[in-house]
Amino acid sequence: MSEETKYDFAVIGAGPGGYVAAIRAAQLGLKTALIDKRSSLGGTCLNIGCIPSKALLHSSEHYAITKNHASDHGIEVSDVSLNLDTVMKKKEAVVSKLTGGVGVLVEKRGITRLTGSASLLGDQKIRISGEEGETTISAANIVLASGSVPMELPFLKIDGEKIVSSDHAIGFDSVPENLVVIGGGAIGLELGSVWNRYGSKVTVLEFLPNIAAGYDNDVSKTLARLFKKQGLEIHVSTKVTGAEEKDGQLFVIAENKKGEKQEFPADKVLVSVGRKPYTEGLGLEAAGVELNERGQVVTDEHYKTSADGIFAIGDIIAGPMLAHKAEEEGVAIAELVAGKAGHVNYDVIPNVIYTEPEAAGVGITEAQAKEQGIAVNIGKFPLAANGRALATDATDGLVKIIACAETDKILGAQIIARNASEMISEIVTHMEYGGSAEDLGRTIHAHPTISESIKEAGLAVSKSAIHSL
Repeated sequence: MSEETKYDFAVIGAGPGGYVAAIRAAQLGLKTALIDKRSSLGGTCLNIGCIPSKALLHSSEHYAITKNHASDHGIEVSDVSLNLDTVMKKKEAVVSKLTGGVGVLVEKRGITRLTGSASLLGDQKIRISGEEGETTISAANIVLASGSVPMELPFLKIDGEKIVSSDHAIGFDSVPENLVVIGGGAIGLELGSVWNRYGSKVTVLEFLPNIAAGYDNDVSKTLARLFKKQGLEIHVSTKVTGAEEKDGQLFVIAENKKGEKQEFPADKVLVSVGRKPYTEGLGLEAAGVELNERGQVVTDEHYKTSADGIFAIGDIIAGPMLAHKAEEEGVAIAELVAGKAGHVNYDVIPNVIYTEPEAAGVGITEAQAKEQGIAVNIGKFPLAANGRALATDATDGLVKIIACAETDKILGAQIIARNASEMISEIVTHMEYGGSAEDLGRTIHAHPTISESIKEAGLAVSKSAIHSL
């Protein structure tokens, strides 16, 4: 490809934000290029993050149900064993099918795919260095969507063997006897759940007073109780200080809130303390793209960076590092460049922990409302009072609605339930148009369904719940 190749729209990074931006731009008639160093599209999410972890969660749930709960339903099973190779092949098949499907979508839209590491050269030019050499293209509009990578702890460097990130924890070749998870957020809890089901002794060490930061205390404590019931050992207000090896056994060293030293044996240590923007090698300084103190690309409300013609979306800019947030920004930036009114409503971005049960939240928490001086009414409904939950062994959980005391407008919600990730969308929809708790309560739900608990929680805001006191 010659240096004279010019595009209307070029995207660096083919994760959920990047490939969605490219597809939407092509739909709008822009000549589009999509650049990624991987040969398969989808970025971290599809290749080594969201999708493979959900495949592992699903497989491990089958194993746990068969081994521990089948007899409750009159299914007598003996000699249940794990074939981890089959589990991993199943995971890889899911990843391959999905990344291949994205590739077809990109091809059919007439988008030019370029494989290699991209670097900004200034003057709207991009150099792509790949296995076949270097190529230079230019684009009137360049979108940075390079995503994020796991954060490390300075005293626990990830080696991919004993000290691992989520990238490695989705592909263990055997079940570790002792898995210590540092960080009680979504990634740590999800992968901890997987290996707990497969037989690991999983210990979660969380620096904060509660796991699942971002949820209200009552929800976080309920989750902790449920995970402990499943066999996870959880230590909050615990500061990890390092690791030591004694007689061939690795120990994670930590301090509890009293300052007392603790030691936890570990065959594997999963460091899941967050992610950081990935901008290495992009040539941002040469192009005049400014970063903030957190290493995020600075943008305005229209995703413009400090450099003309260069935009940024997804994990490398401010906001939650969520695939669906990046996707919406991808659509918005393509529409803005095409002269349309691209927009993202950041007040209604749901977040989910895909454990069993799942936890899902949207909007502000009760605690945040209090901090902001907003008077709220709270509606809660326990799944233990839901008929479908009782019939399907899914009574662990609750629905919590936070509504403005003055207007009844829904300000936030949190759910612990089987398939909470699917249930939260109903509340997001009501919030999108400014709906009230009463709107939720007066929405007809099929019976029996677990989603009826949303209706009941909406009614509970005005103390009108039918099936709870």
